Amino acid sequence: MSAQWHERRETSSRFTIWLLLTAGLRLGRGFMRAALYPLALLFFLRRARERRDSRAFLDRVLAHPARNRDVLRHIRSYAQTMLDRVFLLNDANLARFDVHVRGLDQLEAEVARGRGVLLLGAHLGSFEVLRALTLRKPDLQLRVVMDLQRTQVLNELMHALNPGIAANVIDAGGDPGALALALHEAASQGALIGLLADRARAGEATAAADFLGAPAYFPTAPYLIASMLDLPVVLAFGIYRGASRYDLHFEIFAQSIKIARSDRPAQLQKCVAHYAVRLEHYVRLYPYNWSNFYDFWHCPAERPAARRESAASAR
Repeated sequence: MSAQWHERRETSSRFTIWLLLTAGLRLGRGFMRAALYPLALLFFLRRARERRDSRAFLDRVLAHPARNRDVLRHIRSYAQTMLDRVFLLNDANLARFDVHVRGLDQLEAEVARGRGVLLLGAHLGSFEVLRALTLRKPDLQLRVVMDLQRTQVLNELMHALNPGIAANVIDAGGDPGALALALHEAASQGALIGLLADRARAGEATAAADFLGAPAYFPTAPYLIASMLDLPVVLAFGIYRGASRYDLHFEIFAQSIKIARSDRPAQLQKCVAHYAVRLEHYVRLYPYNWSNFYDFWHCPAERPAARRESAASAR
């Protein structure tokens, strides 16, 4: 589809990322926070599609029709979390950030079982703030699943700022056998395996669920991974609350997911629907943290992944 995220020109260009990196580290976070106002306005004026899609999203989630100032606030909030990536990845102790962790007892209860945990996030706020938890609890290992071909700019940023963090990335875009092996290894080590479950890659199998009043398509792979590895699943959202404050939310999604081949489509759809409900809960609470600047609900009838799900249902 023409507006699908993987076909959209990358919102955070290489130039923008390296500008944030260089200026942020040299001039400091305070100076760059002030500079985000004109940068957000420039983005608002130049990026008509993202402006339109931001407004369409905000119309769904706000109690009033979205105004220009709402769209600008949305863009600036996104820019702030992008800027903070520089410091979240570079700071030795994250002392400049005030991170409140909620639901940690739920996560620790699953970690105590000793079989690893699958953390499901979304493009909501900042997934990088999870690093605050691993610094507070160095016994926790965090491995993040990313498609390095689709996130080349972010990957370059991680390598430049903190090669140790970059080394803990599991590449989802490479050989499937290597991916399965890496996931099994991380699970056997009792690691936290983090991935974002709101966007599907081109051709990836999906299932539909109601989200903010209309059907949206979510990837089904996270739940197959949880079933394959026999891991508990915990939701993880790093919410930006303004200034230097982030709230890190953990919530039990499922202590066990078993996907039987005979009833796979129905079980996957149930998992996706549950995820959509909980994601909507957080999105309604923190709408300006939404980082999907594309038409999240648009899905043409001839979508290949949708056809595969229909074929699976018929078998």
